Amino acid sequence: MVAGLYSNICDRPCVYLMNQSLESTAALLQRVADDDDAAREQLYRHFLPIITRWAHGRLPQYARDLSDTHDLVQVALMRTLDRIDQFEALREGAFLAYLRKIMLNNIRMEIRRVTRRNQHGINDTEHEVQDPEASIMSKVIGHEVLEQYEAALMTLSKKAREAVILRVEFGYSFDEIAVATDTPSANSARMLVSRSLVRLAEAMDE
Repeated sequence: MVAGLYSNICDRPCVYLMNQSLESTAALLQRVADDDDAAREQLYRHFLPIITRWAHGRLPQYARDLSDTHDLVQVALMRTLDRIDQFEALREGAFLAYLRKIMLNNIRMEIRRVTRRNQHGINDTEHEVQDPEASIMSKVIGHEVLEQYEAALMTLSKKAREAVILRVEFGYSFDEIAVATDTPSANSARMLVSRSLVRLAEAMDE
């Protein structure tokens, strides 16, 4: 069940730049930490469409109608790049997991903002709020299951959590996960994901 949580939404949103001559994400992150504006711009252009597509599945339709998802993502991405010196591990998996966390917080704030707007007497039947948490995700798999998934993720180690997020939510291949998590090979990444999904399922059952 866990592996299929996002199967109806994550339509292979990203293809990592593994076969190109550009620097790895880890190298670019290090350059950003060293105040390299060119590396910052390169990472910004690469990750903006990836996290925008991810966020679109998280924001309820009524919230997407009242705010620009692209703007939310831009702000989150810029702030994450600004805080890159706080990262313990300058790798793509850690970067995306951190960015995802910021985006989740921003989305929850946006949902609360729109809900308060509705509750303070702004009558708009087109954007009437039936369920403050009714995102595409919660509609597809159920809000309770989504909450269990988020809680179970936090029981995993950082690297295991990154691997699950990259595979399940961002649709990374095992080759891409290996690079993004500093795992020796695609096969090692496959085993990491498999073990992590088993632990995740056990935590959700609990």
